[in-house]
Amino acid sequence: MPDSPTSGPLASADISRVVLDDSDITRALTRIAHEILERNKGAADLVLLGIPTRGVPLAERIAARIAAVEGDDVPVGSLDVTMYRDDLRMKPARALLPTQIPASGIDGRTVVLVDDVLFSGRTIRAALDALNDIGRPRAVQLAVLVDRGHRELPIRADFVGKNLPTSLVETVKVSLAGVDEVDAVTIQGPAGGEVTA
Repeated sequence: MPDSPTSGPLASADISRVVLDDSDITRALTRIAHEILERNKGAADLVLLGIPTRGVPLAERIAARIAAVEGDDVPVGSLDVTMYRDDLRMKPARALLPTQIPASGIDGRTVVLVDDVLFSGRTIRAALDALNDIGRPRAVQLAVLVDRGHRELPIRADFVGKNLPTSLVETVKVSLAGVDEVDAVTIQGPAGGEVTA
């Protein structure tokens, strides 16, 4: 779950532009997988936890690429952060999504949190709080498909598919096959305003 809206009906005056297509996303995830392996000197003791909704399939795809390189499966799970968010009282009630921690757990392991869009940093702060209630990893790293800037907390991704400068009136929408119809990242913004790249 990203820090900003990534879906919903567009107003008729909005314009949308594709900034990453399916092949761009494939290349970005392959690069992230290789960077994770390089940073951690292999796949030993790695656990990937996707933040629902789209962080989970992204984590699964990264794990598949790591397995293709290393020959070893990396445990993948999901981490729902809904109850740890600091905006619960300001937004409508959200459905709780499953938190599934691999049987090997996270204690003493390197956990790579995976999300689709990094924006204010508040979702990742909530994820760190949720992790604290589950166990004590040796290290926590962050992989995101898109970093759109506008941080409100001192949080930085370790692995980024695409840095995408945006204005606050724009929305970054990530679509993934399996959840959505296609793989694509689009920027949506009001007509008459410039959509940044």
